[in-house]
Formats: sequence, structure tokens, C-alpha cells
Amino acid sequence: MTARRVAIYGGSFDPPHLGHVLSVAWTLSATEVDTVWVVPTWKHAFDKEHCAAFEQRMSMCQLAFSIFQAVEISDIEQRLGGTSRTLHTLRTLVSEHSDTAFRLLIGADVLPTTDRWHRWDDVVKLAPPLVVGRQGSALPEGCPISIPNINSTELRSGLANARDLTGLVPDSVIEHIRSQGLYQGQG
Repeated sequence: MTARRVAIYGGSFDPPHLGHVLSVAWTLSATEVDTVWVVPTWKHAFDKEHCAAFEQRMSMCQLAFSIFQAVEISDIEQRLGGTSRTLHTLRTLVSEHSDTAFRLLIGADVLPTTDRWHRWDDVVKLAPPLVVGRQGSALPEGCPISIPNINSTELRSGLANARDLTGLVPDSVIEHIRSQGLYQGQG
């Protein structure tokens, strides 16, 4: 019996944008995975402050990735608490899902920072990376496309200043942000 193949896609998703959605679309259509689990961080390991609460980021991820049947949004890092560490998250997932082969979905822009990750070599052993290209970064082997380089900080500033972000953030996420008054006063 073949193990279920799951790509883990972690991030702040503050807010989730079209770069995230396109990364998942590429993963589901061009790699050998059955599903993608989107994992919003609880407390960022590099001390980045989240501008939206975890529950809001979960809701926005539900909206952003709702177009895919093979995507689940996971609250594992909330359940684990503390500083989010990919290794800790993966170890927990492996112990909870012994019938699953995991891959870690990351953008090419993340590769230069892996020396700062907690025990990156162990992360790679548990979930060999699937690397999607990102404009401005070298194209990774096995990925013939680059996802647009969309900057979440600039998006939050645009949202705070009522700029039109059509084509950068899913419409359903923009509607949620506006209805909840998220990212106000951050421009």
C-alpha cells in the first residue's frame, strides 16, 4: 500500500495572497502529492509579529484555499503552542500520521535562510523539500516556473490605505479583511 503523500505548507499567511495560492496550485498539479496541508504559524521563530490573530489567519486561509479540494488548513501549531518550529511540527505530524509521507513546500526565496532554521538537516530527513520558484530567486531544480514575488508587508500597507489589491489577494480574503477591519492603522 502506498503511503498518503502530503505537502506541508507553513507560513504566517498574514494575509494569504495569490503567491501562496499559485504555489499550492503548482504543487497539486505538478508534483507527486495527494494533498497540501496549510499550516499557519502560531508564534514565528524569527520573532516576526503577526498583524492578524491566529484565528483570523486560519479563516483567511480557509477562504484563500477553498478553491482546492485537496487542501486542508491545519491548526497544529496552535495545538503545540510556543514558538513554531518546523521540526517540532513535522515530528508531531509524523507521529500522528504514520501512514503518510511528508514533503515540505517552500519558496526558493527561503533556501538562503535555512541555516537559521532549527535543525534544518533533520527537517529535510522528515519532509524532503518541494521548492517552488519565486521571482527574484534562482529557479530551483525541477521547478520550471516562478511565482510572483508578492510582499505581505506591502499588502498590509496597501490594505490599511484602501489601495486596490485585485489580483494580489483572493477577493474572498479581501472581503473578509474589510468586513473584520483587519490591518487598519498599519500603513
